Amino acid sequence: MRDIHCHILPGVDDGAADLAESLAMLDAARAAGVTSIVCTPHCREPYFDYDAMWDAYELLVAHAGGFPLQMGFEVNHAKLMDLGMEWADVLHFDGSNEFLLELSTRAGKMEFQEYERTIYELQGMGYEVIIAHPERYRAIQEDISVAKRLMKMGCKLQASSDFIAGGRLGREKKPAKLMFEENMYTFIASDAHMVEHYGYLAEARSKFRVRGRHMRA
Repeated sequence: MRDIHCHILPGVDDGAADLAESLAMLDAARAAGVTSIVCTPHCREPYFDYDAMWDAYELLVAHAGGFPLQMGFEVNHAKLMDLGMEWADVLHFDGSNEFLLELSTRAGKMEFQEYERTIYELQGMGYEVIIAHPERYRAIQEDISVAKRLMKMGCKLQASSDFIAGGRLGREKKPAKLMFEENMYTFIASDAHMVEHYGYLAEARSKFRVRGRHMRA
């Protein structure tokens, strides 16, 4: 089981504070059934430091005892616009064409028109766009058809397992359950920022399936 979204790298964002916490999270991931991890630090203000994040990845790899790790980023749309679309070539998952895109939690339907333009451009560049935690976005909470539109565009949807406990904003559980019922998710990921978050992943794994089969993390 691959966890495609977590904040396990030491000292680079609001996830693991240091290497010791990173390794404790790795142990928790194993206990939850995870067999490989894509490390996805935040590409957004105030955290983004590309070189420091790669250094943290290499440090974790050196201490992970051979556990399969892959470098990636959780790319905030506003930050991508600030950096420029050419940055997509270094922000996708290393070794694959997958691109994890985070949208604004406060965005309404009008903002989603801008997101669609960006998604089409990323797809034209050859990237498979994965939308991070759509259950957090206000527009989708208000109208599930917004998420269906993203699917029709060819995006894959990734649930963050903290929806089990209501989510970061306290409103994610209902839309997430609805999207599971309508078979809309391709992935469920830990989005882990600390050891305890892998408990949510284990619980979600025991209760939910993705697209008619056991979920992929």
